[in-house]
This record gives sequence, C-alpha cells and structure tokens, in this order.
Amino acid sequence: MKKIANEVTVDRVRIQDPFWSALQERVIREVIPFQERVLNDQVEGVAKSHAIENFRIAAGLAEGEFYGMVFQDSDVAKWLEGVAYSLTVKPDPDLEARADEIIEIIAKAQQDDGYLNTFFTIKEPEHRWQNLHECHELYCAGHMMEAAVAYYYATGKTRLLDVMERMAKHIISRFGEGKERGIPGHQEVEIGLMKLYRATGKPEYKEMARFFLEERGKDPDYFYKEKIKRGWSHWGAHNEDPMDVSYNQAHKPIYDQTRAVGHAVRATYMYTAMADLAAEDGDDKLYSACKTLWDNVVNQQMYITGGIGATVEGEAFSEDYHLPNDTVYAETCASIAMVFFAKRMLEIEADGRYADILEKELYNGTISGIQLDGKRYFYVNPLEVNPGISGKVYGHNHVLPERPGWYACACCPPNLVRMVTALGNYAWTENETTLFSHLLVGQRASLTHADITVESEYPWEGKVIYRVEPKTERFTLAIHLPGYVKPHQAELKVNGEAVEVAAILQKGYLYLDRSWKTGDVVELTFDLAVRKVFANGKVMENAGKVALLRGPMVYAFEGVDNGEDIQTLRIPRELSAKTELCTEGRLAGNVILHLTGRRMVTGGELYSESRPIKRLANMVAIPYYAWGNRGETQMRVWMLEDDQ
Repeated sequence: MKKIANEVTVDRVRIQDPFWSALQERVIREVIPFQERVLNDQVEGVAKSHAIENFRIAAGLAEGEFYGMVFQDSDVAKWLEGVAYSLTVKPDPDLEARADEIIEIIAKAQQDDGYLNTFFTIKEPEHRWQNLHECHELYCAGHMMEAAVAYYYATGKTRLLDVMERMAKHIISRFGEGKERGIPGHQEVEIGLMKLYRATGKPEYKEMARFFLEERGKDPDYFYKEKIKRGWSHWGAHNEDPMDVSYNQAHKPIYDQTRAVGHAVRATYMYTAMADLAAEDGDDKLYSACKTLWDNVVNQQMYITGGIGATVEGEAFSEDYHLPNDTVYAETCASIAMVFFAKRMLEIEADGRYADILEKELYNGTISGIQLDGKRYFYVNPLEVNPGISGKVYGHNHVLPERPGWYACACCPPNLVRMVTALGNYAWTENETTLFSHLLVGQRASLTHADITVESEYPWEGKVIYRVEPKTERFTLAIHLPGYVKPHQAELKVNGEAVEVAAILQKGYLYLDRSWKTGDVVELTFDLAVRKVFANGKVMENAGKVALLRGPMVYAFEGVDNGEDIQTLRIPRELSAKTELCTEGRLAGNVILHLTGRRMVTGGELYSESRPIKRLANMVAIPYYAWGNRGETQMRVWMLEDDQ
C-alpha cells in the first residue's frame, strides 16, 4: 500500500460558504470567548471549570486546590487548538495575545523533567504514571500536543510546541521496548504524537505512537496488574473496572480486532491513529485492520445521523444492529472522532465511502451537538425525544430534550470548536499529480498545483463551481460525488462543455485529468430530491419506519410544528414533499420540508378493539442538526410509514 495523498493544512484553505461560514463566524465571535470565560470560571450558572486556574496553581502563580475531572487539562488544550484554527480563519491579535498568556502559564506548569499534568502536579505528585487506566495523563498530553502543532501552524510560534516536545521526550524515556510497557487508558496521545511527527519530522514520535498502538491488547490484564501493583484507585466520575478489557479496546491486539467495542470515543481515536500510521508507513496490514473496523462501525453500528455508541453504559458501542432511538448515547465527541477517522482513511484511498461518512458526520451527527446560537451543547444526540420521559425516567435520564449550557465533563463543547474552525483541513488532500476535493464547501484553497475558488450552494442545492488558477500546467482534479447521487443524475461541465460523468467516475470521485489554464471553470450540478431511507430489517427499533433525507441532511419532526403525539403520524407511501427556505425565526436559512401524511386518531381508552381513524395531516420536517432550538418539544427522526 502506498499513501495516495497528503493533508492540506487548515491555514491553506479559507472557508467562504453560506452554510459553514456563518457557523464559523458564530463560533469565533460567540463560542470561543464564552468558553474562555467558562475555563476562567467567569460565567455564572454553568458548571465550574477551574481548568485554567489549575494551570496557574501548578505553575506556582496562584494558591489553591485542584478542581475538576482528572483530565480537566484537556479542555484547555482543545480550546487552544480551536483558537489556533480560528486565527487562520479570522486573525485576532487580542485573542492571540490572550492565548499566548495561557501558553506561558502552561509552560511554567511544566516540571523540570518535562512532565505536564496539573492533577498530579498539584494533588498527587507521588502517583505520577501509576494509574494509566483511570487518570489519563497520556490523553491530556495528546490533546496538548495537537494544540501545540495547530498553534505552530497558525502563528509560527514554537513556545507550546517546545513544551510538548519536552513532554513527548519524557514519555519516550518512560515507555517502550525495554521500559514500562504501558498503554493509555484513553487513547489520544497516539494522534498527538503523529501530529508532532509531521510538524517536526522526528521519527521517534511516530515510533512511540506505533508502540502504544501495537502494545494494546498484547497483555489484556495490564490494567488489572497495574491496579494490584499500585494498590489505590482514583475515586472519581470515571472509576473503571480494569477487568473490562474491551471497554478501552485492550482485549485483543489491534490487528485482531474485527468489531468496534467499548467506549466509542476511545475506539475511534484509536482507529484514527491507526489509519494515520498506516498511511505514513504504507502499512497494508494496519490499513486492512482499519477497513475491517470501519466496515463494522458504518454498516452495523452507526445511526443514520452518523451517531455512534448506542448505549449510555460506558458511552459505548452495543451489539451489531442494536440502535435504539430514544435511549441512544451517540456522544458528540464520537461523531467528531469519525470525522478524523474518515479524513485519515481518505489519505490512504480516495474512496467515496469514506467521504460520504465524512459528509454525513459534518452535516448531522456533529453540529447537532451545538445550539444554533452557539451557546448550549448536547453531549448525547438522540433520534427520538419525548418530554416527560426523556431526561426524567430511569434509563432515559441521559437523553435531554434541550441542550444544557455546560458540563462538568466538558469534552464535547471545545471539541466542536476545534472541528468547526478546522473545517478547511477536511476539504482536500493532494499528491504530485492529483488534487482531491472531498467536500462540496465554498472556499478559497491554495494547493500545490493550483489556487481554487469553490462557489457552493450545497447543502441546500446541488450546484458547485470550481474556478481554477493553475500553478502547474497538467494535473488531475478529483471531485467527490456524493454516494446518493447516481451518475445519470449529475451534470458536469468544463468551460461550458459537458463531460460524461459515468466515464470519469471512480469510487465516488470525478477525475478531470487535463492541461489547465487560468480561468477554467468546472460546474457540477445535481438534483436534491427528498429521499426515503429504510433501515436494515435487523434494526428492530426501525421496523416499518422510514427516515427522510435531502442532500446530506437527515430530517426530523418536532412537536412544535406537528402538534402533540407525533408518534401517531404516518409518512405516505408515495412521498410528495415540498421544500421551503425558512427566512425568519431561529431556523432562518434552513430548508424545511412540507408533506401531507396521516394521523392515527384513537379514543381515550388505554386499549380498544376499534381500529384507529386515519385523518389527513400536514407534516413539517426540519434538518436534524437544528432540532431542539425552539423550546422543549417532542422529536423523531424515524417515522412509521402509512400502509396505503
């Protein structure tokens, strides 16, 4: 296997897109400053963070006790990474100066031997590196490595990069062949080490990532032995059973794992690092393992929205085809991790099945985690909500009908910030002959062979225009055609002349190999019809039900539009839906669907021998990502189909 393409870093792509630019602007204008205040404990009425104060205390700049989760440092790291990407979208000297100040505090908190972790520096210095299972020192280190690399690319400044190189060298001095054969309790450092490797070119970081990946599962009892050896546990919110080895994917070596099991975020962070390493080293065996796990996640364990991790028990994958809609977990961070995984797979192989999932996650399963005004967040992303039950009844407590303002375990909000501001990083890959366009997003991209301006009406309309300013004469432009678009449904023109789509379509990409001239224009158009989608018969919860999609968007029905008891509504067998661009209110700018269905009307008895009466009903569906923005109300994605 040979790596087909390299990533295009976020600083080389400027998003200029009606859908995404508005979200990026909102995140930069509202969310980043809000989260900065939260991290500094300056927002009343939300869960206390104390994360930056922890660094001040560890640095000797303040007095006090550590507060928060054992991995509280990671909130600061993800926020800093989001800040770094935001500076490439919209330079802000004041924000950069504040970030520099925080980075300086982090640097002062680093120990003389390179160790960096506020919990153990402040609270339990004698217990450093003794509890990899529960305490997540390596997880925090990985996130800070990612932040350091992002900040370096965005600003050219190496202060945080130097700090994390010292931490990486400290880790290398402790773990590996002939040293402590430890593995992270929560995978992440593998991703950070791979990013450090690419930023510095130092192979020892890549080899450390490989060790952590390949060591996992060689000794499934490692964490149990670790617990017996240390004789103490971290009694916090994430106290875990060391005997549950599948929970953190330590049950088998990575090459022998064929099903996604355990904590969904840990798993997909691990898969991301596996794909990254496979690409860098041209490792066929590792890529094969990635494909096996990808297929299981996508084809047996993924919700139609892109959500993964079906059970609240352990925030984990469940059994194949067990995809309950009302008790789902589908953590926002897990969908974000699938974005990372898909992008790394696309660097190995330009295959539309990876780009389709990348798109599904970006437009549905990730941004459903943030309110339209950017001020509230979902940790859990259900496909069915019933006020009075959701968030209240046992087994449904975790499924909230409205987004909270913040969390004590606030991993998802800053994760969303770094994903949204880094959108340009997922749009392209390139090699010596080909530019691969993975997302139909409006943008200005500076690539090796050309500067390309993309004008897009996606996701609301199927019209995308590429304006090419070549730097070299001949190269290939490969454009992803979404998998739901059949070749005969798309029209492609180059400088106004039609090109046969089927003739140049390979694995979901349209390959235009030609000599390019300044001013060349590529226009891709296709219809965005409303589509019915049916679940596999093995998904018990969706028997007899349909979901509606248009373009990449999954749609949902809310009680605010459809009245009470939306479970009594039926989608007509012959669907005729009208689209409307909403121009006012909280859903302004979104395309909503109108259709005529039926409502099943029953009497007041709990049970009756009388058949329900069917009555015509006007039904309205909105994009799934936008649900929960108009007050507490019922919501459903999957709806029963009328039998007539």
